[in-house]
Amino acid sequence: MAATLKDIATKLGIHPATVSRALNPRTSHLVNATTVARVRKAAESLNYVPNPMASGLRTSRSHTIGVVIPDLTNPLFPGMVRGIQDTLSRAGYTPLLVNTDNDPDEEAHVVASLSARRVDGFILATARRDHPLLVTLSEKYPVVLINRVSDSIQLPSVAADEQHGIRLAVEHLYALGHRAIAHIAGPAWSSTGHERSQAFARAMRDHGLSIAKRTAAVDAWSVEVARDVALRLLTSDPSITAVVGANDQLALGTIAAARALKRRCPRDISVVGYNDMPFMDIVDPPLTTVRVPQHDIGSEAARLVLSLLIEDGAMPVKQVRLTPELVVRGSTAALRNPA
Repeated sequence: MAATLKDIATKLGIHPATVSRALNPRTSHLVNATTVARVRKAAESLNYVPNPMASGLRTSRSHTIGVVIPDLTNPLFPGMVRGIQDTLSRAGYTPLLVNTDNDPDEEAHVVASLSARRVDGFILATARRDHPLLVTLSEKYPVVLINRVSDSIQLPSVAADEQHGIRLAVEHLYALGHRAIAHIAGPAWSSTGHERSQAFARAMRDHGLSIAKRTAAVDAWSVEVARDVALRLLTSDPSITAVVGANDQLALGTIAAARALKRRCPRDISVVGYNDMPFMDIVDPPLTTVRVPQHDIGSEAARLVLSLLIEDGAMPVKQVRLTPELVVRGSTAALRNPA
């Protein structure tokens, strides 16, 4: 009787799916090189011959992955999409990219359209905290969330470590002497807005600082909305000397609000953003921000969805958090005349 993948797996004490992955040129890059060598040697010693009929059944796929983005004009996402494409293409897969404009009805429409095109799985960056669509979608497809998580269901996800990133921002401002630190939070329906707001409150408490009346949330990730919210916040509490924006757009809106109030950045108020989107180093002033590894997040999300396809979904839910870093530029400075 011919040797099987299970025979090789038993001989090496590993999972049959790992053997399959190691023997497939399209997926062997997902396996440790030492393991690939061991698997190939064992396959040779057992005279393993691939079954082309079974292989054809396993690979009767479109080799496309639906990538659902909330706003293609947001400079955060091109780096992630490039990471997705680079990794998928090496495995012989093609991403099909769609935009939702953060509209749940449009999202349902584009997801249905991708399903009709028989995509093999989904990478979604549009997850709201309460997201019923994910429940039904994940029953039919491998689904990986990117830069988002959901309260509705536990799914594989890849995002930045929000707790660490916001803590870096608060600690930076604290070290500069700021104590009256405010937060322009993202939309409460967004997992990133919610997580970063919670992280800000925790970091402030850990430093013995109050956030009373110093947190205001926007209802959209936009410079214009952030400017209006920051205007109200800075007017209501002129003692605020520093602000952490939940993303770079909100930070830029805060700087615009400060200008309208004749407060110069960073002389009168320091501002920190989040994400390090393109061109943040050439705005005026250059923005101090928390850099998110955008390309790496995309690459890891692609690897996760490929692993789910290989394992036919039979693997533990993996939630990856990549470490951001603080990039100090000209929008933050030491507190002048501290009390």
